[in-house]
Amino acid sequence: MNNQRWLSQNFFIFFFTWGVFLQYWSGWLAEGKGLNVTEVGFIMGMGLIARAIATLFAFPLASKFLSNKKLIVLLVIGSLLITLTYIPANSFTSLFIITFVFSLFYPSLLPAIESGATVLVQEGNVKYGKSRSYGSIGFVVAVFIISGIISVFNENAILWCMIVSLLILLLIQAMPTPASLKVQPTVEDRKGSYSMRGLFKIKGFSLILFIVILLQGALASYYNYSYLYLQFLGVNPIYIGIILNVAVIFEVIYLTKAEVFSNYRTSTLLLIAAIASTVRWIIIWLFPNVWSFIFSQTLHSLSFAMAHFAFIQYITRTLPKQQFSNAQGIYSALAMSLSAALLTLWGGYLYKIQPGLAFLGMVVFTIPAIILILGTRNRYRY
Repeated sequence: MNNQRWLSQNFFIFFFTWGVFLQYWSGWLAEGKGLNVTEVGFIMGMGLIARAIATLFAFPLASKFLSNKKLIVLLVIGSLLITLTYIPANSFTSLFIITFVFSLFYPSLLPAIESGATVLVQEGNVKYGKSRSYGSIGFVVAVFIISGIISVFNENAILWCMIVSLLILLLIQAMPTPASLKVQPTVEDRKGSYSMRGLFKIKGFSLILFIVILLQGALASYYNYSYLYLQFLGVNPIYIGIILNVAVIFEVIYLTKAEVFSNYRTSTLLLIAAIASTVRWIIIWLFPNVWSFIFSQTLHSLSFAMAHFAFIQYITRTLPKQQFSNAQGIYSALAMSLSAALLTLWGGYLYKIQPGLAFLGMVVFTIPAIILILGTRNRYRY
């Protein structure tokens, strides 16, 4: 199979399942399984902790012994089998245990596929942005399709959508896989220089990781309070989903053309992302109306997608392929999980004071990112 097509298909189907999980899982636990908001919050919060543990420790360790292909298959099978155990579960305890275990397997698929992508990009025969854009498209498609399915059936259909989607992802793994993703790690690959500790000895890595932690964490209020904020503005629930998908549409547009920015320095891309993110949150706070919010959605292509592309570009150009799994694991755990979880609490505190403050409060992290980039880009030449 064409490497570009293989990567695009895996991104599309995975992010279709990701759309089901991120957008609807909490609602399914509440409406389909009868849990209250406090119970759902606790279960999903502990799931984030499990996700961070898995992507920070378990995933990089498994990557030292299994090829990328075998690891993806193992994670898909594990996720599918665990999802099936949700069917008979109805108590808070059983749902908590299942979700915690599910979060140890399923979210690790993201860094696994991303690691495969970095290997293929480094070989020079794959355009990352083009394939990753299919992931964003899959996310949008999932949101629209699941909304329609729920309106016809009910929230219980969400679980079956996830089961079918994971089954399709498993079937795709039976198709021909790029040869480089089937290479088994050697004993040499597991030695000290390729350990997690060795990763932090690479000049500039800790700095860039910290910057993307700030930038990705600053999206916490957007991910968690946008729906509530639009309700606060009096937007009809029918249109909220459409408005929120504006961001993903612009994300897709950027990613399809991301290679245009491949000659830019990583620091330049991160600086643009940090400035765009700062402007985005200030706009929402200064102009509390739906049209300003919609305009701010266009900046998602820079505040998220450009920052993400910059990190992938950096590790692809700078790190040996033996370190890709470590880098993806720590990025997923710290930038995409723990930082968002912690900043969600900060955003929630500000939202209670005044809804717009939840977004303005994110500049506490984007402005230091700007200062840090300007102060270090020439010294570290990244």
